[in-house]
Amino acid sequence: MQSKYLIKNKKLKTEIIIKNNYIFKFIKNISIKNEKVFCILDSKININLEITKLKNIKIISINCGEKLKSFDRYKNLSEKLIRGNVNRKSAVIAIGGGTLGDLAGFVASTLLRGLDFYLIPTTLLSQVDSSIGGKNGINSNYGKNLIGTFYQPKKVLIDISILNSLPNREIRSGYAEIIKHALIKDYSFFCWLEKNTNKLLSLNKSFLEKAIYKSIMIKLFYVKKDEKEILLNKNSRAMLNFGHTIGHAVESCYNYKKFNHGEAISIGMITEAKISNYLGLLSSKELDRIIVHFQKCKLKIFDNILKDKTLIKKLIKDKKNFLNNINFSLIDKIGSSIFYKKLDKNKVYKILQNI
Repeated sequence: MQSKYLIKNKKLKTEIIIKNNYIFKFIKNISIKNEKVFCILDSKININLEITKLKNIKIISINCGEKLKSFDRYKNLSEKLIRGNVNRKSAVIAIGGGTLGDLAGFVASTLLRGLDFYLIPTTLLSQVDSSIGGKNGINSNYGKNLIGTFYQPKKVLIDISILNSLPNREIRSGYAEIIKHALIKDYSFFCWLEKNTNKLLSLNKSFLEKAIYKSIMIKLFYVKKDEKEILLNKNSRAMLNFGHTIGHAVESCYNYKKFNHGEAISIGMITEAKISNYLGLLSSKELDRIIVHFQKCKLKIFDNILKDKTLIKKLIKDKKNFLNNINFSLIDKIGSSIFYKKLDKNKVYKILQNI
């Protein structure tokens, strides 16, 4: 296993670096090339003191969580940068998890009509998923991620060494997104995960690097085919939303308090796999195999809110919907996904009562 991966994507103009203990050098290189650099930092992260000594670096520390993705926090962060005399020779670096990256990316994409943006994701979930592909934004009272832009970062640094400080709950949350990538696109990757779960969850460096790399390459496959999620076929970027239609609704029902993102998506994936089985797309044998793996990893698979009509009210606000249908990214076998467009809200409610 290499100590460094460099993934250059000319179409997206993004460079993805997987390298250990590289954060200081990464930020220093950006500071050399830009007049001002605003580092938007999760307050829980201990930043290298050498970074604060770089003359053109301004650190903005933020308390993170899903509530971060709001109009008020977007306005406050934008105005902090304006007060700091941001200009078009400035750069924004987000150092934190997915919610911070979403907010900082939205600010970078809209402030002065677009600033150079860099990402240093610090959770496993953000390293394998939210930092890749250029989606960013904030939540509405009506649902998650309904306001935002597509804006590709210039560079993303995946530094695995920073994961050592994460609690086990956060590692499992990120692992849920790794499983998602295998389920929608790569059967052999899923088999590999079944064999190596314990090594990954215990943060074995070489196995973790391989899993992160594989996840990124699967996500990039869809992003390159369909950057702005326009297609409605097997190449649609919407395939990456497997588990997210239900998962986002579960998060929203609980006002983002009961579950973290990976836990909600885990519940969503099992539920959408059951929907796939109910519709005759996924065999019962493969469904059972998926459930067994989730249970082995101690991932969430059910919550009572799934039977509640409140969930349907959240589902109909999902941004993939059109023609009054609730649209799902489902799987027809392990390693293969489809876009399913035929379910109205009453049918979905009936299915949820029967699975």
